[in-house]
Amino acid sequence: MTAPEPRPRHLSRPIRVLVAKPGLDGHDRGAKVVAAALRDAGMEVVYTGLHQTPEMIASAAVQEDVDVVGLSILSGAHMTLFPRVRQLLEQHGRADVLVTGGGIIPREDMEELETQGIGRLFGPGTPTTDLIDYIESWAATHIQD
Repeated sequence: MTAPEPRPRHLSRPIRVLVAKPGLDGHDRGAKVVAAALRDAGMEVVYTGLHQTPEMIASAAVQEDVDVVGLSILSGAHMTLFPRVRQLLEQHGRADVLVTGGGIIPREDMEELETQGIGRLFGPGTPTTDLIDYIESWAATHIQD
């Protein structure tokens, strides 16, 4: 096993990421691969498992005091689930949390979700290093120790 990559220089703690599979989709291999890659990059990862409601995800994000919520959605419900998680985080006073993720999401839907405050979204086959780089870059300008 290799040592974790160094975290962004300005942080004295790991970036905390919650990885979740909302809805009825039962395929979580991609979410597990992403969670392992983030952990290997030195991030602290909480994986909530399958069949999570937006309310469960937002509650876990608040309880775990995460910096980032990553949703894996293959069910086609992305236009509902991403905004709902964002809304619930805001209601809990956590508008500072980055909501990002991926799945089978058409480009035009990705663009629309970004206008609604959702972070960059990633499609199938995206190298995990792209997601790691994105989260670290976001953290460098948004997380204060």
